[in-house]
Amino acid sequence: MNDARPAPLRVLAGVQAGAHQPHALHGDTQTWVEKNCYADVWIELLHALGLEPHAVLPFVLAVDFEGDQWTFFKPPPGDLWALYGVDVQEMTVWRPMADHLREHLGAGKLVSVEVDAYWLPDVAGTDYRRNHAKTTIVVNEFDAARARLGYFHNAGYHALEGEDFRGLLHLDDAPDPARLPLFAELVRVERARALAPAARRAASARRLDDHLARRPATNPMPRFAARFAAELPGLQAAGLDHYHAWAFATLRQCGAAFDLARAHLLWQAEDGSPAADAHRRQGPARRAQVLHRQWLHGRGVRPDARVAGQDDGEQG
Repeated sequence: MNDARPAPLRVLAGVQAGAHQPHALHGDTQTWVEKNCYADVWIELLHALGLEPHAVLPFVLAVDFEGDQWTFFKPPPGDLWALYGVDVQEMTVWRPMADHLREHLGAGKLVSVEVDAYWLPDVAGTDYRRNHAKTTIVVNEFDAARARLGYFHNAGYHALEGEDFRGLLHLDDAPDPARLPLFAELVRVERARALAPAARRAASARRLDDHLARRPATNPMPRFAARFAAELPGLQAAGLDHYHAWAFATLRQCGAAFDLARAHLLWQAEDGSPAADAHRRQGPARRAQVLHRQWLHGRGVRPDARVAGQDDGEQG
């Protein structure tokens, strides 16, 4: 009997949900285990490709306090190409996402796409079946016959199926002209290559020079401290849900960026190069984490001093 069911599509055959081991950048030794959805997914995708994620981290050196948030840092496509031969291009979403996945995974391309975390079982306990929140995944496996999706998200590789598959891809939804497509990218990995260690460090150091040239013109820490102090009464009055949204845009992005900067400098120093006082630069990452925990535990905070680094003598 001829089975007409579509064959499952998978780009990276060796990646399995439940068996993927996260990279050390998502290990327990990190001050901020999860950074942001886009940076996290690229750390794990590069790791799954057998490439070194530390090399692409210089982009975090350009983060700034933007007034109501810190820079949402993302690895630039140009860095991914220069360091790894991975090509990332925006995708025009002009038809149902399921059709795009069938097309592009069938051609050996991964798809990075913004989705609703409501349908992602890997965030059970937070957003799964509770909250509608935008997040980024990279789809590696598409099996229409089994209604199954394999994807990178946050610090791991996961799978969803059944109702989650149909909900995530809007398969049962009536057409709605008011629902705009979310941002998606095509990720081509057929020319991915791992540079030799010395060449990789040299290429990464060149990216470091480029991103340092884009660093803020003034120290963002005092600016953030002043804004934090001014907004603190309103944050305390607005409640925990508002605080979580604020903390993700501020404390987490600031802390995680400096955590990754420190990790990069330590990685560069492994060959004997100066680490630019990397251990001291753990300060901003650690202080942001301390402030976050103090708030959640109901303890008093002094944002004007602690955020700016005045408690340990750091001047930025």
